[in-house]
Amino acid sequence: MLLRSIVDSSPDLFYYRDNNGIFAGCNKMFEEVMGKTSAELIGKSAEQIFPTHFLSEVLTTDKQVEQTHKPITIDVGYEVDGEKRWFELRKLPFINDEGDYIGLLGFGRDITSRKEAAQDLETAYKDKGKFIATLSHELRTPLNGIVGLTRMLLDTELNKQQRSWSNTIFSSAETLGNIFNDIIDLDKIDRDQLDIATNSINVSDFINDVVNFAGLITEQKELEFDIKRNGMLDIYALLDPTRLRQVVWNLINNAVKFTQQGKVTLECSRENRVEGPWLVIEISDTGQGIPAEQLSRIFDMYYKAPDLKGTNAIGSGIGLAVTKALVSAMKGIITVNSTEGKGSCFTVQIPLSLCVAPTEQSYVGRGLYILLVEDVPLNAEIATNLLEQRGHEVLWAETGEDALSFVETEDDLDLVLLDMQLPDINGDEVAKQIRSDSHFDKLPIVALTANVRSAEKELEGISIQGALAKPINTVKLDKMLADLFGIKQSECTEPQLKVSEEALEGIDAHLLDIETIEDFVNSMGLVVFRRSSQLFEKLNPQYQKELLTSLNTGDREEYESVAHKLKGAAGSVGLNDVQLHAKIMEHGAIDESDEVLKQWLDVLADKINEGQKALHLFLQQLE
Repeated sequence: MLLRSIVDSSPDLFYYRDNNGIFAGCNKMFEEVMGKTSAELIGKSAEQIFPTHFLSEVLTTDKQVEQTHKPITIDVGYEVDGEKRWFELRKLPFINDEGDYIGLLGFGRDITSRKEAAQDLETAYKDKGKFIATLSHELRTPLNGIVGLTRMLLDTELNKQQRSWSNTIFSSAETLGNIFNDIIDLDKIDRDQLDIATNSINVSDFINDVVNFAGLITEQKELEFDIKRNGMLDIYALLDPTRLRQVVWNLINNAVKFTQQGKVTLECSRENRVEGPWLVIEISDTGQGIPAEQLSRIFDMYYKAPDLKGTNAIGSGIGLAVTKALVSAMKGIITVNSTEGKGSCFTVQIPLSLCVAPTEQSYVGRGLYILLVEDVPLNAEIATNLLEQRGHEVLWAETGEDALSFVETEDDLDLVLLDMQLPDINGDEVAKQIRSDSHFDKLPIVALTANVRSAEKELEGISIQGALAKPINTVKLDKMLADLFGIKQSECTEPQLKVSEEALEGIDAHLLDIETIEDFVNSMGLVVFRRSSQLFEKLNPQYQKELLTSLNTGDREEYESVAHKLKGAAGSVGLNDVQLHAKIMEHGAIDESDEVLKQWLDVLADKINEGQKALHLFLQQLE
């Protein structure tokens, strides 16, 4: 009786079913959730207890526990008293001394509040991302104007006071831009989406640009500025000039901020090491320094160095944390040495991939502002990574309505990449509505589609500039950008991935689209591609659950829609066999029987499991 009282007093639900699936016992919480007493439940099968739309998931997971003799944990939604509640359900096999399966134990905890909070948080993240992207664009435009016009003003004849004022305007605008860049990157770090977009740049020219800025802000504070160059720096290398400039400017700003008299020194060196050439940048000052006990925390988020000399030089607490994240994203190292009362020295080391000088046709100026219309998050992440790696800014719209809204409000879009199959409005209708406004006659639109011929047929009579097949091929992407905007990718001497026979050892070749994986890894890097594959793993259970729900509720159109999304997501990470199977599910969703659709769903789980194992092994062998 004591044990029964303990079980019944638990806020978690508990039940037990025998090896035939018959309920043999439960606690009070399970009775409450099911809306039945234990007398009404005991002796009944799952088919007699659970509603039809929920039954398939119950039987599938029960079978998995029985066959594997291993526990599983799943999140399930169940309607209780007319309201949907979420439970974290753990199913355990009940095994006797002989190792035979004799039943199943189920434990469930109500996680409705946690689930709703997670959904609210996800919505908030999306809203915050959209807000910051829009705000970024709105603030950068006038800031760029201020910086550009002030530079032009400084090239004219000015008296001493006018030049001082102009220098103050210029350095203040640059500083404000750097602070806002840190805020944007803080959001990207928070979402693990901090990416590097490399271009072929002349290292010496880059240093000259930094020197000009450093000279202005040190002059404003009447500090001495010294520049030292060591080694051959008149070279071209594949770097992200925006990110590297942000790093150096942050460090120079800090040096000036905490130095009341003396000088700031920028020393740039090229070091040839065993693993290749490195760029080493040192920013030192004669300022207040950092106490030894504070050095270990100096790169922590929101940490503020103490104001030792009463200078009121207090920062935001995010600059150095963002700087370290940027350096790490560039595969570099940042360190600091400091003596309290004598000054500090920050050292940034970045590996160099030497490149040929860009040709006259190469696009090394302003990046494009591209509206990406794509309803599958994984496809959007892949496309965004590819475009940002090429130096372009991407605005993502998940629906046709969002796309039309952005076209209306964003004045300087250069290109629309438009998925043809959206959840609310088809791509051809979105294109038609854009073209119906004469203001957007010249705005290039390129369709994104799994079937280029079909898309071109749908878009007959609508002025578009072409179509790209999904998953996106980087060669075709670059050709499209070259045809429309004269943009040409710089050639890099960094070795490109070429899959060897050893890398394919032990991998069933038909499971993966090796060519697509090779293409994406070469373009965006192994780390970024691995992150995309992890996103697929995160989204996959939800896709399978939505397919099962649509099957149980008889919603064939939803089954077709989810299969289409799964097909695109699988293709984006090179899961060839999963993509082909999802395509079969999509095309047969309307006409095939429930039995066939259920069989396809069972097969899908096995194919995803096999494909992900093969992809994990393949990526490990590429490291």
